[in-house]
Amino acid sequence: MLKFDEPQCTNPSCFFCSMKETNPFRRRSKLAAIFKEIPRTEAKDHVLVLSGLWNIAMSEPDDPEFPSLGLFECMSKLIQKSIKNKAWLLKDQNIFIPYYAAHIIGSYVMNKEDLAVRAVDSKAFVVPALLELLRGRISWVEQRAAARALGHLASHEKSFEMVSLFEEEIVKLSMEIATNCLKNVYKSFLGVEDSERLKYQSDLLTRGLGGLETENQKAEEWGIQLQCWSLYLLNCFASRGKSIDRICEVGFLKKVSVMWGGLVNRKSPGGIGLLKTLCKTELGRNRISEVREVIERLCDLSRSSDDWKEMALDIILLLLKDSNVRYRVIDVLGHCLVDLAKDKLVGDRVAQIVLQDYHKIKYNGLKMSSEEVHRSIENLWEIKVERKKKDKLMSETELEERRKMVKSLKKQGKKKFLMGFVKEAMEIYTVGIDLCPLDMIRDRVVLFSNRAQCCLLLKKAEFAISDATRALCLSGVDDQHGKSLWRRSQAYDLKGSARESLMDCLAFVDQRLKHSNMERIPYYAAQMIRKQMSATCVFLRVESTSGKSDG
Repeated sequence: MLKFDEPQCTNPSCFFCSMKETNPFRRRSKLAAIFKEIPRTEAKDHVLVLSGLWNIAMSEPDDPEFPSLGLFECMSKLIQKSIKNKAWLLKDQNIFIPYYAAHIIGSYVMNKEDLAVRAVDSKAFVVPALLELLRGRISWVEQRAAARALGHLASHEKSFEMVSLFEEEIVKLSMEIATNCLKNVYKSFLGVEDSERLKYQSDLLTRGLGGLETENQKAEEWGIQLQCWSLYLLNCFASRGKSIDRICEVGFLKKVSVMWGGLVNRKSPGGIGLLKTLCKTELGRNRISEVREVIERLCDLSRSSDDWKEMALDIILLLLKDSNVRYRVIDVLGHCLVDLAKDKLVGDRVAQIVLQDYHKIKYNGLKMSSEEVHRSIENLWEIKVERKKKDKLMSETELEERRKMVKSLKKQGKKKFLMGFVKEAMEIYTVGIDLCPLDMIRDRVVLFSNRAQCCLLLKKAEFAISDATRALCLSGVDDQHGKSLWRRSQAYDLKGSARESLMDCLAFVDQRLKHSNMERIPYYAAQMIRKQMSATCVFLRVESTSGKSDG
């Protein structure tokens, strides 16, 4: 057989040939020279070199070799060159270079503080270069890579010092990006015809694998990640007590409370995580407690099957512990306060905090901010303290009589309900709840759940949510009451809280499939999931909003 020799590389500064050098000293020397040379030259293979560096950085982000040879300075200069020399940027495949450069920086500073410190060294000039991309000087694709890199730099204590020199602009940009990036991604990419999309962006998204569906899916993920990284950056500043006043602008707080985060970027605190960080400061608690919409959002989230439920409860606890804002928050929470007090995770802590001033209110004339606050605290005292005392003082005979009455009332309520007398059924269930001994847990679950169904039919969404939540708190986390999950999902749908409705519906389906032989999702649940998936899809919402504004 004939053998053909591989063509020999004639470029003495070839990155890939230098990587094959067996002599460690010569290899390092060659690579250091290449990193200095790349920004000064215009060779066509620069994109291939950066693509190779990107792969290495992604697979070995903790290896200090390249950073020690001037990699950060090289990437920084390439980004600056991309900004200043548009003709060069649009030549050959140079348009890929700023994205790769920012991503390489972000990967190498991700884990190791010493590498992050090297990156922010004055010679590297990395932060100003990344800031240019964060300003959107090229496109949202490079903006995402820059936000990621700056987020990693800001996460380390020592490198944060250099990032904080640009605090005012970074915080301002991050707030703008978090608010508008999804709309911008839709307007510039997802919402345009395929033929009008920038090809290099499509290539970066798919890397040659998959068609239009993959491209759209990745664009949605990257758009959400851009929002996540901007929130992460804000969280880095807020966690160090910086820019709290600016971040706590009322309009921004309202928007942050509905920013999911964490779905495709688990490192992101999301909007709820940022609120929790802000609530660790006195100024943050004061500002957040003044925004009714945020407290109501936390209230809904804390009474749901959402993954962020525990964090919402943590925030409410932080607010309630602060005597300067406590009653302002209770004023908004209202009857939801009793629901929270029944929660197995934090219920006792909520009750303890809220009731610490009960005797001052009852006997020493401590005035509340409103009648609603007074009623909420009275109701909580009755539920958590007085009710337990009454049950303990009852004789076994009296308790047995009550048990029989409750069983009878359950039957009466069901009969009235089936006859269509919903209001009367609700009243009967209320009497049953008041009489039901605390140890009749299963019966109380059913009574609360059935009353929730009555509230649903009477279009009283908030009361239905409250009753379903109390039933679920009693049934426990490991064996949740399926009907209550479904009823709360319906109640949140009635209220217009699509995310909470979706999460409860998914929990209901999961519980239903686990505890039955069913292999299919019930039709009515599938319909609800489809409805809420559409309502919660951020890009569908952006599309509908864009359509209205364009019309």
